[in-house]
Amino acid sequence: QVQLVQSGGGLVQPGGSLRLSCAASGIIFGIYTMTWYRQAPGKQRELVATFTGGGRTNYADSVKGRFTISRDNAKNTVYLQMNSLKPEDTAVYYCNARHPRLTGEDYWGQGTQVTVSS
Repeated sequence: QVQLVQSGGGLVQPGGSLRLSCAASGIIFGIYTMTWYRQAPGKQRELVATFTGGGRTNYADSVKGRFTISRDNAKNTVYLQMNSLKPEDTAVYYCNARHPRLTGEDYWGQGTQVTVSS
């Protein structure tokens, strides 16, 4: 059984930092593309950052220079370090694991709320 269990998040003031974690089980973690998405109220889910099994990263323009995605394959965990947070970063954040070649091998974490407010 595949599970992605998220932790972290919460309430932070503008300019603050948070780190999200997503621990995977039931998959060969090292080959999966790991992605963080977010969804703000009334908006579509958007990609935040991606880390492929081959080591490539990609970021949404809105978070470049502020957020960092990393992964620890020994711990089957992906992280999202969020610095210089802005109110517009407020959203529910989701981690996703996707096999690079097998259709349907696509899994989601439970989501975690990040609220940036003074």
